[in-house]
Amino acid sequence: MTKPIGRLLILGRSGQLAGALQARAPQYFGAVRAAGRAEADLGQPGAVSALITAWRPHAIINAAAWTAVDDAETHEAEALAVNAHGAGEAAQAARETGARFVHVSTDYVFGGAPGGPFDETAQPSPINAYGRTKLAGERAVLEACPSACILRAAGVFSGGGADFPSAMWRLAQNRTEIGVVDDQLTGPTFADDLADRLIALALAHEASGLLHCASGPQLSWAAFAEACFDLAREAGLPGAQVQPIPSRDFVRPALRPADSRLASTRLEAATGLPAPDWRPGLVKALDAWRSNR
Repeated sequence: MTKPIGRLLILGRSGQLAGALQARAPQYFGAVRAAGRAEADLGQPGAVSALITAWRPHAIINAAAWTAVDDAETHEAEALAVNAHGAGEAAQAARETGARFVHVSTDYVFGGAPGGPFDETAQPSPINAYGRTKLAGERAVLEACPSACILRAAGVFSGGGADFPSAMWRLAQNRTEIGVVDDQLTGPTFADDLADRLIALALAHEASGLLHCASGPQLSWAAFAEACFDLAREAGLPGAQVQPIPSRDFVRPALRPADSRLASTRLEAATGLPAPDWRPGLVKALDAWRSNR
């Protein structure tokens, strides 16, 4: 590997993806800076562009976002400020300073039409406020910085505590049966795998536009929960029995897509990295969850 050079700015500091980026980026960049809300609040006009202009990074990965899907239903304007207006401002500052810009988006830009897996040419059709604000962010980023890369991913997990596997393992400590929806399909993504591909895109200056990180094997959330519990039992930990339930019996403020599976046609060519398999990542996530208990 060549000697690390250049400066990378990570927008986001405390989230699971930002943490994975901070751990992995220093082997590629000479200086890595992670900016949280206190330093670069994307919801406050002018804050992120001031930081980019002052520090002048060579590359920027935007891992900051309003990710509270249910809360976005009643706070869509606030979510839009971060996910779209702030992202667009950061992309504009990147273009003006000559920085490479890589933006993280979501499978939730799909869901209003059947037919997944969806590739990069599929027409987005979000069904909740979070998806709408993230789609608006994609458009704002590409309008401000046409050379930017946008990487869509689904169900990011790390074992850090706030992700789906962590929730399942935590619930299994006190429950023998857990209901999980079996009519929503996804392709969960290990945070380290996503971080590796974002870093590769930050270094691949010829790539631009939309790309998908389509982790596999793709499955229902109930099946993913079963995989979490199977792994826990192998490690000598409690594993609950999954009770598959339909979405209509698990009502939440925001609708979830029945099928938001992603198909990737561009990622490997752009980065040299294939779409990841989440199963090795789940083993690492369980190790992380156990160490953080």
